[in-house]
Amino acid sequence: MLYERTELEDRERRTLAPYASLAADSRGRLHPESESRFRTAFQKDRDRVIHTSAFRRLEYKTQVFVNTRGDYYRTRLTHTLEVVQVGKSIARALGLNEDLTETIALAHDLGHPPFGHAGERTLDRMAEGIGGFDHNKQSLRIVTELERRYPDYPGLNLTWETLEGIMKHETEYDLPDPEWEPDRQPSLEAQVVNVADELAYNAHDLDDGLRSGHLSPREIVEVEIIAELVDRLGIDVQDFANTQRYYLVRELLGEVITDAALHTDEVLREAGVKGVADVRNAPTKLVANSPAMRAKLAELKQFLYQRFYYHFRQIRMTHKADAILERMYRAYVDTPTMLPFEVQGHAEELGLERAVTDYISGMTDRFAGEEYRRLFDPDVLT
Repeated sequence: MLYERTELEDRERRTLAPYASLAADSRGRLHPESESRFRTAFQKDRDRVIHTSAFRRLEYKTQVFVNTRGDYYRTRLTHTLEVVQVGKSIARALGLNEDLTETIALAHDLGHPPFGHAGERTLDRMAEGIGGFDHNKQSLRIVTELERRYPDYPGLNLTWETLEGIMKHETEYDLPDPEWEPDRQPSLEAQVVNVADELAYNAHDLDDGLRSGHLSPREIVEVEIIAELVDRLGIDVQDFANTQRYYLVRELLGEVITDAALHTDEVLREAGVKGVADVRNAPTKLVANSPAMRAKLAELKQFLYQRFYYHFRQIRMTHKADAILERMYRAYVDTPTMLPFEVQGHAEELGLERAVTDYISGMTDRFAGEEYRRLFDPDVLT
């Protein structure tokens, strides 16, 4: 039996919660086009995001460790996939649209530059004259302008709901666009991705910190939620094997996902949310962990800041990244004829600084390092 789009849409309407976003009720696309025979609008968005050059480049962009540090640490791509997994787990438990959740999660970091948040800070400073740099807005530029894959329009022509999820992505590191319906809350699916992003990076940064040796098993039990898990799971921090690290991180992630689903369900019931309109008109976000869990996660996050993100080795790499991108940016602006012909064409169309910002932000860690050597190493002549 074949399941065509109309049947998939009917299944959504019959099986999802009344406050879930339905593909059939999408506000549509900027450029009119026919929908797929066997995919909903959100499934079509997901596939378009996966096939972008920007998505593929996430494999070689920094999460915490620069990509060249080793094959076992998270990259921006593996982080994105973990956000998808966490987000879909929460969405499934709440009866939300998993396809939309997945699509927003896949697209939420497309605009990140090389070298992670250090690279973003550098580009924001260098591009101050053109309004700075923000990776949320850059993600929108990628899917609406820079990815030119179709002859009839720029960008991917994604649905309004996917674009909203990108522009209203909000965490400690991500600020939503204040001009994107500021008086309305985003969909529950977008809110789920906001929470999933933080839950994923708390867990996998702890894992990478332990694997790298930046964090020790004996010091992480200073954090309440970790101490509780270690005690409950019977983990010996004096004899801490890889299997125990996997066990600890897996149970941590399971606990925070369960807490987010249970607390959000309670919030939705208490708020009397009956449909999407109630979500949009709510005074605050509705998807969240419980207050007790938020306090524990805040302590974990503060611990990671102090012991991992600001470890002296990470500070050294941040300093190097800043120097590399700043020097490259100034060189391109001072001598734009060094830019590839395609980028020079974009400079004529968009302005030099915008084209340079787009070019550098699209680089991977590896390419940025190679380009730096091509520009400034006298022994590299190509």
